[in-house]
Amino acid sequence: MADRTRRQSPVLIIGLGRFGVSLATQLVGQGREVLAVERDHGLVQRYADSLTHVVEADATDLEALQQLGAQDFSTAVVGVGTSIESSVLVAVNLVDLGIDQVWAKAINQAHGKILTRIGCDHVVFPEHDAGVRVAHLVANQMMDFIEFDEDFAIVKMRPPRDVIGKSIDYCHPRKRHKVNIVGIKGPGSPFQYAQPETIIGADDVIIVSGHVRDLERFADFSERKR
Repeated sequence: MADRTRRQSPVLIIGLGRFGVSLATQLVGQGREVLAVERDHGLVQRYADSLTHVVEADATDLEALQQLGAQDFSTAVVGVGTSIESSVLVAVNLVDLGIDQVWAKAINQAHGKILTRIGCDHVVFPEHDAGVRVAHLVANQMMDFIEFDEDFAIVKMRPPRDVIGKSIDYCHPRKRHKVNIVGIKGPGSPFQYAQPETIIGADDVIIVSGHVRDLERFADFSERKR
């Protein structure tokens, strides 16, 4: 019950740069209430009508956050990225206010280490993560790439030629390539869970999970076979 309440509760977002705006817009689209705090007057005016609540304030000032009722939020996100000092000061304030879940954007590993040490529950590296994702898309025949850990990912891709027209059970992707085909989408059809008897078509899109190196080899194998 507590987790569901938190998922439905308002979110406090500090900073309306590209990361903060993207996050706030997505949350509002999901029906979540958002309070965005930004000290740039121009940005406050720009997003005042598209977000739930936008307030002009300096979040490095603990008293200003208290006046806004920041301590009543269960989730807060530090989207400040241009100044490490400001980011850390904001994060310290949110941790000191006792907010249950504090997320923070980091611009490099050193910044992330500081944010973790001062008590942030989650540190994200949007620029780094985007770079890793695009590198995999550029270097291989992948259509999408999501890494869950340093050594495990799920990718969307076209099937290699040698599995086309065959069932997954017949191809044995796990035995031959150390990857699992977990989903499949035919032209004009929604994604479906892959079954042992599922036949893979030439125009299908498949979802494959596995260790990153194995997925890269599988994708490279796909490229060589075409």
